[in-house]
Amino acid sequence: MPPERRDLTGPSVAVAAVAGNTRARYRRILRFAAWNLAVTWFFELFLPRVGLTRVAERTRSRRMRRFAQRFHVLAVDLGGLMIKVGQFMSSRLDVLPPEITAELEGLQDEVPAVPFPAIRALAEAELGTSLSAAFSVVAETPVAAASLGQAHRARLAPAAALDAGFDEVVLKVQRPGIDAIIEVDLAALRRVGGWLSHVRLVSDRVDMPALVEEFAETSLEEIDYLLEAASSERFAADFAGDPRVAVPAVVWERTTRRVLTLEDVTAIKITDADALRAAGIDPAEVAPVFAAVMFDQLFTNGFFHADPHPGNVFVTPLARPATESTPASATDPALASAPGPAWQLTFIDFGMMGTVPPNTRSGLRKLLIAAASRDGKGLVDAIRDVGVLLPSAETTELERAMTALFARFGGMGFAELRDVDPREFRDFGNQFSEVIRTLPFQLPENFLLIIRAMSLTSGVCSALDPAFNLWDSVEPYAQQLIRDERGNVVQDVARQALGSATVALRLPGRLDALATRFEDGTVAVTTPSVERRIARLERTARRVVSAVLFAALLIAGAVIRADDVVFGTVLMAVSALPLLHALFAGRRAG
Repeated sequence: MPPERRDLTGPSVAVAAVAGNTRARYRRILRFAAWNLAVTWFFELFLPRVGLTRVAERTRSRRMRRFAQRFHVLAVDLGGLMIKVGQFMSSRLDVLPPEITAELEGLQDEVPAVPFPAIRALAEAELGTSLSAAFSVVAETPVAAASLGQAHRARLAPAAALDAGFDEVVLKVQRPGIDAIIEVDLAALRRVGGWLSHVRLVSDRVDMPALVEEFAETSLEEIDYLLEAASSERFAADFAGDPRVAVPAVVWERTTRRVLTLEDVTAIKITDADALRAAGIDPAEVAPVFAAVMFDQLFTNGFFHADPHPGNVFVTPLARPATESTPASATDPALASAPGPAWQLTFIDFGMMGTVPPNTRSGLRKLLIAAASRDGKGLVDAIRDVGVLLPSAETTELERAMTALFARFGGMGFAELRDVDPREFRDFGNQFSEVIRTLPFQLPENFLLIIRAMSLTSGVCSALDPAFNLWDSVEPYAQQLIRDERGNVVQDVARQALGSATVALRLPGRLDALATRFEDGTVAVTTPSVERRIARLERTARRVVSAVLFAALLIAGAVIRADDVVFGTVLMAVSALPLLHALFAGRRAG
């Protein structure tokens, strides 16, 4: 049962509309998820098991595109967290097919604006005064409309402007009733996460309920504008004195949990190449600086902007000659006080921030060093340290795969990778897909935002410079990290000595555990002849499962057909597939 809220803040009409639609919203999200999970299970899991892999492969592209189109419609209709889910999917160019990511691009730009009277009512209720008293001017047309709130340009009243030191501001106001919408969306997402936790292919890789809770925590933090204001000041403190980065000031007197007033720092959108060139700024010079600033956040500060999409990062030209510009390097602290470029990266919207715990940050630093060094074994060790790979995993074949990957594709930029024959990628995938599939990967806590930040960073840099090679930024940064790691030899030696002592102390216990596993018969031994017999048993079991599945689908279709003729008929027709497998697979085996 989806949660209901009665004590919502905001205009009464909007609140009543939200409350009245919560059940319908909840059911619509679950229907969409259930149907698409069923379709995915049928094509990606069931058909390959009955020998119809080619059917799944032939229809995959069309199915992915259709799913993305349907989700696009759902997200635009419902708004709320569905927009956030779509934005995340559109940024996952590394794991999701282009049919999905391309369709969901620009989803944020399609969010309809809330009428200004509703925004005015909520803002005045929060501030405890009329907008005309708090501001000299408030533009009724929003400068940006997002899924959780929208922003309007405004001008502070003279007294407030005198205190702040500026008068042009951006007034950010939550959408009326957004609390109830988020509550319903999270209830639906938790239900879907529970479903996925019972799918072994998913549960072996990621703790879906924990992932949903991480998403929930981030979403609830994003609608707390007091927290966003505090995050903005923490981010500014991290880059205090750094000429590359600027952050808008907070007007605390005009800020509450649902209303945020910030200095207006609107400048050139970071991916607006034409505007950058018109201002005398080369987009290709912006890309490595942006990448270095993001690296600093992730690998050094441990507090990072998790939503650095183009709408949240501006390039602000500075009023000084370009000849003075010497980009401060994130890899050389000695340059931190040197004159910066004739422009700054101005970050806004600190509602989605992430923290990297020290142990994870250490693992990420090792991963970066290993990637820059083309060290396959070191990369696998770093993946284990970060927590993506379980400590029990046997990684010999994965190390070999990473070494081969570096040997063939290491150092290539995105433009170069696009020119590689797709057959090479396919051959590589075929060679190592079994290795990757069987390893116990997982998605650690807090890793969702790290992946999002790096995905968006890569996309922005590629938009600035199509020939941008991330390795050009990674390698000098990693070299500095290597110098830092080697800087204190005594500590390194002490850590190694302590590690050796720890291994020595734990060795008797490990040997005892190994002996116990031998006694229990739980040590895995690979024997080809036994594996062949097991394979024959598995084929027999599949035929039995197919027969049972045929009966289940046929009976279910007959029962459902009384209430839903179309769906019941589909189930009865589909039951023929497992029947055919049970009959003909048995004949081939004979």
